[in-house]
Amino acid sequence: MARRHHYKRREKDAHEIDVTTFLNLMVVLLPFLLITAVFSRLSIVELNLPSTAGGPTPNELGFRPEVIVRDAGIEISNGAAIIATIPKVDDEYDLKTLSNFMVELKQQYPEQDAASVLMERQIPYDYLIQVMDVVRSVEIVEENPDGPQDPDGLQDPDGLQLYALFTEISVGDAP
Repeated sequence: MARRHHYKRREKDAHEIDVTTFLNLMVVLLPFLLITAVFSRLSIVELNLPSTAGGPTPNELGFRPEVIVRDAGIEISNGAAIIATIPKVDDEYDLKTLSNFMVELKQQYPEQDAASVLMERQIPYDYLIQVMDVVRSVEIVEENPDGPQDPDGLQDPDGLQLYALFTEISVGDAP
């Protein structure tokens, strides 16, 4: 018969976790991450989607420009008829001509703030952003003998002033 030896298990003392090394790491890492963090400003542009049902007709609203970006160029419409066509120049959209035309429209209709930007599906997204920027505002070089000034009273070395054109932009697919 085999004898069994029953040994009393000894209970080991629980070890404490040493977090000193971890805290030292955090003391060094946290200021480093805060100093090297890039603080960016987020700007949001509110957009409206055009609706065909339940809204007033273009005649009830008055003039509302529609900028239609097509593969062949840019068309400017009043909702019923095409006012102007701006063809591509060297396979690029002529945004300078579009900007000049939008300034003329704003001078003719100063009370109008709404415009639509409509694009064909195959047009890259980057062109939507560029056209929206042109429709929304324009930078004009101002000649001022005392030096151009910004709203804070500081002189602008380039003399560029930003003017709002059609700030309420709706986006959608081109018809």
